[in-house]
Amino acid sequence: MSIDHIGLYVPASIYKETVDWYLAALAPLGFKKFVEPNEYACGLGVQRPDFWIACHQVDKANIPLHIGFKADNRKVIDDFHKAALAAGGKDNGAPGLRPQYHPDYYGAFVIDPSGNNVEVVCHMPEATE
Repeated sequence: MSIDHIGLYVPASIYKETVDWYLAALAPLGFKKFVEPNEYACGLGVQRPDFWIACHQVDKANIPLHIGFKADNRKVIDDFHKAALAAGGKDNGAPGLRPQYHPDYYGAFVIDPSGNNVEVVCHMPEATE
């Protein structure tokens, strides 16, 4: 399993400034803005949007992180969700399809003991896993 994407949450008051800074700072590495599904979030990356910046509802420091791990099949996601809850995590999204991202996006979300949103995702259709 590898990291699929990471999400940085920032106060709404500095969202645009933060996005502009990362676009400028990461331009030498080939980063660009791939998608901006709304005025509060955008996906940056080199070949795909794997670094996300989004507004958090609270204007404060120490906002939790979002990290997504990539799985090779959907069973791994189901197993992750069960294991993470058994270890004391808080459910933040049961395993399932998330068609708002794309038709084959299958993921699960759990809040870790520090308040971070941990996701495991598979991007392949079930038949080709």
